[in-house]
Amino acid sequence: MEPKTLSEKIFSRASGKDVRAGDFVFASIDKAMIHDITGPLAVKVFREITDNGKVWDSGKIVIAFDHQVPADSLNAAENHKLLRKFAEEQGILNYDVHEGIAHQIMVEKGHVLPGMLVVGADSHTCMYGALGAFATGIGSTDMGAAFALGKLWFKVPETIRFELKGSLQRGVYSKDVILKLIGMTGADGANYKACEFGGKAISRMGMSERFTMTNMAIEMGGKTGIIEPDKVTENYLKEILGEYELPDWVYIDDEANYSREVELNISELEPQVAKPHRVDNVVDVGEVEGIAVNQVFIGSCTNGRLEDLRIAAEMLKGERIAPGVRLIVIPATRSIYKRALKEGLIEIFVDSGAIVEFPSCGPCMGGSFGLIGADEVSVSTSNRNFVGRQGSPEGKIYLVSPATAAATAIYGEITDPRKAI
Repeated sequence: MEPKTLSEKIFSRASGKDVRAGDFVFASIDKAMIHDITGPLAVKVFREITDNGKVWDSGKIVIAFDHQVPADSLNAAENHKLLRKFAEEQGILNYDVHEGIAHQIMVEKGHVLPGMLVVGADSHTCMYGALGAFATGIGSTDMGAAFALGKLWFKVPETIRFELKGSLQRGVYSKDVILKLIGMTGADGANYKACEFGGKAISRMGMSERFTMTNMAIEMGGKTGIIEPDKVTENYLKEILGEYELPDWVYIDDEANYSREVELNISELEPQVAKPHRVDNVVDVGEVEGIAVNQVFIGSCTNGRLEDLRIAAEMLKGERIAPGVRLIVIPATRSIYKRALKEGLIEIFVDSGAIVEFPSCGPCMGGSFGLIGADEVSVSTSNRNFVGRQGSPEGKIYLVSPATAAATAIYGEITDPRKAI
C-alpha cells in the first residue's frame, strides 16, 4: 500500500475508504465544538434544515462560552440564553461560562484523541492537532449541517512537512518557533495544507509547547496543524483519562508524500516578534526593541496555559511593571487558574501590578475588556495582530512569547527577554 501522511490515514478511516491528498470525501465527524459567538448561527441553520429535529449525536458535541463572558451586552446575553436552551433540549454538554477558553477545554478535558476528525466553529480549532488528530475550523453554516448529519465534505489536504532540528536557547520558546515559520512561509503559503510539525526539536517539546505550534497553523493558511503522537502525547492523555494507549495506526508512514518540506535549525533562533498588522510580518526582537508600549496581554488559547504563566511569573517575581503600562493576565481555563493560584503565580502577577481576569478570550478578539485606544501599542501573546483586533483600528499589536511579554511589561518597551532573565 502506498505510504500515507497522518492526515491521509485519518481521512481514510473517517470516510471508510482508501484516500489520498486531493480526494474529496464525505467523512464522519468524531467531535464538534461551538462557542458563544459562532454557536447561535449554527443552531439557526440546524433548525432550518432539520425542522427542529435532533442532532446526529449529542455526545459528540461540546459547547463553551469564552468570547463574551460574562455577557457584556444584551445581544451576548441573548446568545447565551439561546445556546443554553439548545444544549438542554438536545442533551449536549455545555460548559457555559464556567470553564474558560473552548480550545483548551477540548484538549484538557479529554474530548480530543489521536486519530480523530474534529471540527470547531472557530479557526483555531487546528490547535487540537498537537494530539495527532485532524482538527479544523469550519463556518457556522457547515456546523449546522454537521449537527444534522454527523458528516461533512472535505478535500483531503496535501501536507507540508516542517522538520525542526536543534534545541532552543534560554529565553526562546515554541511561540518564537511558530512565528519564525509563519514569517518564512507567509500568511497564505500553506493555504488548505496540513502543516505537519516534526523532527528532534518537536520530540523535545511538551504538550503545551506543541499546542502553541499547531494553534497558529491557520496563520499561514493551514487547514490544520498536526503532530505525530508519541510518548509525550500518550502520557499527557494518561494524566487526563487515567488509562490510555496510542492506536497502532496513528503514525506517519515512511516515505509519505509531501507537497513541500521545510527545515529549520532552531538552535540559533532569537526571540521573534510579529509586527503590525500581519502575523507573517516577523522580525528578530532586536529590530523592534525599545518601542514604547501601553498594554501587555498574557493569555489566549495560544499562550494561556500553566507553563506560559510560569514563564511570565518567573520573570515578574519581585518586579513591578513599568509606569504607564497595563498588564493583563488571563489563564486559559478554570483548572489552569486554580493551579496558578496554588503555585502562587497569581499573587506574583498581582504584586507586580497586573490585572488578572477570569478565564476567557479577553482582549484577543476585541472582546468586552482590555481594548486599546487610537495610537496605543499592545504587546500580546495571542495569535493575531490584525487592524482593530484588540480595539481601535488605529492601535498597533505586536505578537510575542510570554517571556518577551513579561520583559516588556517590566521595562515598558519591547525587550529581549534574555536581558531580563
